[in-house]
Amino acid sequence: MPVTRPHHFLVRPLVRAAVSALAIAGLGAAALVAPAEAKPPGHRDDTVVRVADGAVRGTATEGYRTFQGIPYAAPPVGDLRFRAPRPAARWRGVLDATAPRPQCAQLSNGTGNPQTYGEDCLYLNVTTPAGRSARPSGLPVMVWIHGGSFLTGSGAAYDASKLATQGDVVVVTINYRLGPFGFLAHPALGSSNAALLDQQAALRWVQRNARAFGGNPRNVTVFGESAGSASVCANVASPRARGLFRRAIAQSYSCTSDFATLASVQATGEAFAEAVGCGASADVPACLRQRDPETLLRAWTGGAFAVGGAALPRQPGDALATGTANRVDLMHGNTLDENRLFIPLQYGTTLTAAQYPAAIRARFGTAADAVLARYPVESYGSPIIALSTVFSDYGTALSTCSHVDAYEVASDRRGARVFAYQFQDRTADPLVPILGTQNGASHATELPFLFPGLFGDGLSAEQEALSDAMVAYWTSFAARGRPSGRGLPRWPQYERPGDVMALDLPAAGGIGVEDVAAAARCGFWSQLG
Repeated sequence: MPVTRPHHFLVRPLVRAAVSALAIAGLGAAALVAPAEAKPPGHRDDTVVRVADGAVRGTATEGYRTFQGIPYAAPPVGDLRFRAPRPAARWRGVLDATAPRPQCAQLSNGTGNPQTYGEDCLYLNVTTPAGRSARPSGLPVMVWIHGGSFLTGSGAAYDASKLATQGDVVVVTINYRLGPFGFLAHPALGSSNAALLDQQAALRWVQRNARAFGGNPRNVTVFGESAGSASVCANVASPRARGLFRRAIAQSYSCTSDFATLASVQATGEAFAEAVGCGASADVPACLRQRDPETLLRAWTGGAFAVGGAALPRQPGDALATGTANRVDLMHGNTLDENRLFIPLQYGTTLTAAQYPAAIRARFGTAADAVLARYPVESYGSPIIALSTVFSDYGTALSTCSHVDAYEVASDRRGARVFAYQFQDRTADPLVPILGTQNGASHATELPFLFPGLFGDGLSAEQEALSDAMVAYWTSFAARGRPSGRGLPRWPQYERPGDVMALDLPAAGGIGVEDVAAAARCGFWSQLG
């Protein structure tokens, strides 16, 4: 049931409004190279692992090991700013991997992360179960790409211990360049999509080094949420990512939502160069590389990947539809009330019933009367909830109907399976508590169910049970290409709109198959065009 595709990463006002709300970032301490400690003869130190570039020492915790701040590429500083990532330098001795390294240069987003301006940030973190795996081929590997509107965030913020221990998988969380450092395109630069190339450099690192941590490089799943989900979609479509992963999980960004074209992004880049005083320079790239990071970050107005270059020649939706995307199994989904995070940021929480029709007319024009008839303000708890429901159903890359469009397109591919879900726990803690008791299952609320303690006050006993089920589904998909779990409801392969797994608490319906397209009125939206 195709629907009209949004033409932006998110509707542009939503992106601007969400800059201060999206990512949770981690603080890092500088890693040091230390000599290996003397051990008794025959002692096996599980905290020291040798990777392709040298040895690293991590931390052993009951049930799992962590290795933080491992460089996967050279620092993209100086003349390497804006360029494709270069190989990391080898080191002697043992690299201290017991603490995370700095997040990539970014401004504060108001949810706890600090402003940072350092560009030496291409590091990753590995969490692996303790002991030796019973699987001869090695453990499945899951590579997490964080969200944050491509402006904020870090891989170190995500505690992967539950995924690793309960799911028996190796989890890798990565940093990648953000803002202008990862997404600036300009005719004089000769390159774009540096952040996408960073992600692929990290995936190649995983191919080289997975076995050192007990992982199987032939069984890699890339997964991410929000901007991380957009990144998953881009990598599924990118010819340069072919063979780097076998499966993909895209959470809360539809793979049939379009990115901007390279020509458009380059035009934006020219305006950006003007804004920072480099537009008239005889050597624009050199000028841009001389500007301090804070100046560039404050002048950046946002952006995502550019379609049209070698790294991303086609829109992800077009690549899926034409069969040119990488043939990988796909788990794809969103949350029930995605835009209860973004719409209040744009319109404010005091939107009145009298203002509601004007907001609908401004967005839907001649179709507004039909929308108002389907979404009467009196049917919802407040005007802002009514408006948020409209945009959670249709109209952005996060919406349910956009995701149903992606399920339909992706499921037509030969030899690749699609599994769809919707997270529906309306009691989950919100990323930003804007609407009090009405936050619902807003954007990012599923994340603490996979990464404990990411935000909020912790999970209740019922939520812990749902978390256990989700971890089982996510990691079994990574292991075997089909989400499953002992005692859990069967998750069907997507073939029709009713084949979507709803994930909720028992009191609200529990876990089971649901026709989310009908609930979101996708047929109505398709008829409106």
